Amino acid sequence: MKMKLQEQLDNYINSKAAFNSYYKSMKHIKCSVLFEEQLQEILDALEKEDSDRAKSFKLYLDTVIINMHTKIAKYKPSLLFDDTKVKEIENQGYLIPFFGDESNDMYVLLGIYKKAIDEANS
Repeated sequence: MKMKLQEQLDNYINSKAAFNSYYKSMKHIKCSVLFEEQLQEILDALEKEDSDRAKSFKLYLDTVIINMHTKIAKYKPSLLFDDTKVKEIENQGYLIPFFGDESNDMYVLLGIYKKAIDEANS
C-alpha cells in the first residue's frame, strides 16, 4: 500500500498526472486515481451489503472531505510517510492519507483503505 500511495504523491509533486477535483466546483481538493479506484471499490462492496449504508458512508465522507481544510491542524501525520505534509483522516474505519500543498493552497487525497491494513504495515 505504501508504495502505491508514494507513487501518487510523487506523481502530484512531479506533475506527472492530472488529478481530478473531488467535486468539480472544488479546486482546492484533488484526488488521485488510486483514491478514486479505492473509493469505488469500497462503495461497491457497501452497496452489495446495504445501499442505505453505502449512501450514508459517502455522504458522511463528503462532509468530512469538504470541510477538511478547516480542520487541518487536528489531523495527525501519516505513519506511512516521513513527510509531515502528508497527514491522514480517519473516518468510519478507513484512513485517507492526503498531501497538504500549502504553496498552492491544495490538498490531494492519495488513497483510502481500511485502518487494519495501516496497523499491519506500521
